[in-house]
Amino acid sequence: MKAMRPVVLLLIAVVAAVIAWLATVATNRFSMATPVLPESALITMGVIAGLTLVMGIRVLRWRNGKKKNMLNPILAARTLILAQACAYAGTLLLGWHAGIAIDLLRVSLRSGEGILWNALLMGGGGVAMVVVGIVVERFCRIPPEDFEGGTPGPDTRRGETKGEGEYAYRGD
Repeated sequence: MKAMRPVVLLLIAVVAAVIAWLATVATNRFSMATPVLPESALITMGVIAGLTLVMGIRVLRWRNGKKKNMLNPILAARTLILAQACAYAGTLLLGWHAGIAIDLLRVSLRSGEGILWNALLMGGGGVAMVVVGIVVERFCRIPPEDFEGGTPGPDTRRGETKGEGEYAYRGD
């Protein structure tokens, strides 16, 4: 899997902010409610970030050699995917609520001061999710392996047998 790039996350946040700003302008023009998540969504965001962090710590402990049991590779892959999903979801939430907050601040805090605080709280929750996702993704990185005699050449790749016709086994 490819690592997340901060530029892509920033681009997603900017696009979500523009869309949210346009949605807020449209809903206000038609006297509809501002499209912001309720405060109870912070609980869900916290549970997702917490679960991601707990799973990431399990992978980090194994990577640092503090666990004697072998880590299930499926668990490690799921942890990485969860970390990336957490970061992307946090980016979307941050961008969306930043767009709403910008519109509310632009119009000099109409009567929606409570909505502004709600949008700022949700944006903060999005930031927390992004940070946890990026940190846990770093936990899932495996350091480069040491090879006998230096770096491997172009003809020796990881997982290949050393000679022609030999079987690969864990004891070599």
